[in-house]
Amino acid sequence: MAESLLVDGNSKDERYRTLLPQARALIAGETDLVAALANLAAALNATFPRLWTGFYLVKGEQLVLGPFQGPIACTRITYGRGVCGAAWKENRTFVVPDVDTFPGHIACSSSARSEIVVPVHDADGRIVAVLDIDADTPSAFDETDAAHLEDLVKALAPLF
Repeated sequence: MAESLLVDGNSKDERYRTLLPQARALIAGETDLVAALANLAAALNATFPRLWTGFYLVKGEQLVLGPFQGPIACTRITYGRGVCGAAWKENRTFVVPDVDTFPGHIACSSSARSEIVVPVHDADGRIVAVLDIDADTPSAFDETDAAHLEDLVKALAPLF
């Protein structure tokens, strides 16, 4: 297992392309979900420093705070509520350029300006978590982020 990351590239796409194999290697063979999620959150945050990077786990009809990097966060999010709950309900990635325009946005931090939320599926295709990343600048995320993050979370399926 790698204990450090070597991420190169000038563009966002290049940085993801060097991060993703290392991130997959970081969790390969890991059997503890918390350890894997914690290392992925740390790797993403080290490569793309953001306001908040972490996971919410599906527990019943709520998303419950999991491993993350950043300031204190909302502990529980109801199904369908906010960007995380909407991504869970609609089973799709949400890229939100301006969180103030998202109906029902949950402001865990008043510094958040944009957000991306990616559903995480288990081996049977059920949503078991979401990856949530907040930025303190508007329009910080785009389809490049969505495509690479969707690819990354596929590596988590065996852990659920």
